[in-house]
Amino acid sequence: MTSRTSRQIVKNYLPNEDEIDKQLAEILEQDESKEALAQETAEGATQSFRPDTIVKGTVVAIRNDEVLVDVKYKCEGVVSLDEWGDTPPQIGEEVEVYLEGMDDVEGMLELSKRKADRIRGWERIISTHKEGDVVKGKVIRKIKGGLLVDIGIPVFLPASQIEIRRAGDVSQYIGNEIQARIIKIDESRMNIVISRRKLLEESREKKKREILSGLEEGQIRRGVVKNIAEFGAFVDLGGIDGLLHITDMAWSRISHPSEMLNLDETIEVKVLKFDRETERIALGLKQKLPAPWADIETRYQPGMRIQGEVVNVMSYGAFIKLEEGIEGLVHVSEMSWTRRINHPNEIVSIGDVVDVVVLNVNAQKQEISLGMKQVEENPWETVREKYPVGTIIRGQVRNLTNYGAFVEIEEGIDGLLHVSDMSWTRKINHPNEMVKKGDEIEAIVLEVDQEKKRIALGTKQLTENPWDYEIPNRYLVGADLEGKVTKITNFGVFVELEEDLEGLLHISELSETKIDNPEEVVSVGDRVKVKVIKVNPDERKIGLTLLEVLESQPKEGAEGESGEASSTEAADAADIASLVEATGGSKAASAMETDAQEAPEKKKDEESPAASEGAATPEPTGDEPQAGDESSSEEKTSDG
Repeated sequence: MTSRTSRQIVKNYLPNEDEIDKQLAEILEQDESKEALAQETAEGATQSFRPDTIVKGTVVAIRNDEVLVDVKYKCEGVVSLDEWGDTPPQIGEEVEVYLEGMDDVEGMLELSKRKADRIRGWERIISTHKEGDVVKGKVIRKIKGGLLVDIGIPVFLPASQIEIRRAGDVSQYIGNEIQARIIKIDESRMNIVISRRKLLEESREKKKREILSGLEEGQIRRGVVKNIAEFGAFVDLGGIDGLLHITDMAWSRISHPSEMLNLDETIEVKVLKFDRETERIALGLKQKLPAPWADIETRYQPGMRIQGEVVNVMSYGAFIKLEEGIEGLVHVSEMSWTRRINHPNEIVSIGDVVDVVVLNVNAQKQEISLGMKQVEENPWETVREKYPVGTIIRGQVRNLTNYGAFVEIEEGIDGLLHVSDMSWTRKINHPNEMVKKGDEIEAIVLEVDQEKKRIALGTKQLTENPWDYEIPNRYLVGADLEGKVTKITNFGVFVELEEDLEGLLHISELSETKIDNPEEVVSVGDRVKVKVIKVNPDERKIGLTLLEVLESQPKEGAEGESGEASSTEAADAADIASLVEATGGSKAASAMETDAQEAPEKKKDEESPAASEGAATPEPTGDEPQAGDESSSEEKTSDG
């Protein structure tokens, strides 16, 4: 075949230029249509799948805990199975889901059914309810500060809005259907707050008005115990509370209202008092029963001996339960004839059963006075017969005071041994100079006062009074004696002549010339020679005059002497004061000081010396007050 023939064959099979242009135009037109269609599809998908929107989809599969949802254009997303709650979805079921975004890793849409349901529910609630409306819902769970309630969407019920009084454990409401009032809607945060308390208060106020209109004193009403305090209980009468005081709960004694009542208990009470202005109601429980004090005076009469139980002990006495609702008081002073009781618990304790005697009954004040000591014989009624004046007793020193010693004569019976009745001659500043607590001593009964329950004792009276015979016979006027200076006062010097016996050197008897201070002549501790110039047995005094100083104590400088004189005078003044106080201002003490101060200042001549008077311990008159007596006694006698 020639080349010309070959070219002719190719030419016959190849399309001409017009055909080529036509075919190319058709191809280009098809490509443009596909591109437009693709662009249109992409734009539609973008428009349908914007994040944060709600889209419709179909459940296509359930895998483990995930649900596969096809939302459109073969795009699928995953929703957690637990978002359906207790009812799982079915394959092919149509659902609305919330588009949260695209998972770039797996190429799946991120969807949420719960959010979509909440948004649709919120839209329904907002469209049908406003603040102040009443809604119903179920308590779902407890959250911080209150409860979550489902009214179509979860809403917040604060703990303070659950009950009229703040609820204790809010968990008890979980699962319950409740009614509440919408008190706040926050559209920007899609939040609703409800209050159950508002509805309860409105209902309560309505019931309260109904109750107040028909409430009268003396009525018997039913109520519920809503609160218990130490002083009583508050009872809800159905819209208004009344106070049931602890004293109106029972005729008998109770320590706390919880002994009779429980919270939320329904009880019947009596309206005791009602104030319409203040809306205060006083209630009573015991008033429903007859009062046990109605005929008390016929059942308990003075002098009756009965038994009772100690139910309370106070500092002033013990309360004895005689029967249900009836108590009497045994005052601390009515517990023992002889014992000094500081507190009733020394005698009785709560729960003790004791015998008592009725002393007095006051039905109007609802008081009964009782006595325990009246059950026994009063030992003071026979004490005068058992211990007449002059009886020598032996007892133990039970206590010491600054004015004397208490001696136990028998159990519960004490006698007072006054300091002035301890020695005939010795000046005693404190009883511990003669006796100690616990010593067994003998004493003589000087006086018995049954009414005041006091016995006066003495120990010096067990021996003969040396001032009657012995001292006047041994210390004759004109006798020269030696002694020791024991005390210096501003009016003279006391000289110890023998143990427990002193005489007085008046300042005028110390020197032939006038002196202002006895310490110019003598000092405490000096041995001196004196002459007896007067002896007075009745006043128990010996007066002396100075003959000479036999042995003098070293003297300090003038300044030291002055200071010592001042301190000595102060001490002597205190001693004289205590002596006078101890003797109650007896004639002996007064005479001693008066005689000493009124003695002539001028020295008499030796031939006829003026009798300055000395003194031993003055004797009390017996009626001096006893300051500080443990029984507050004003006499020198014992208080049993």
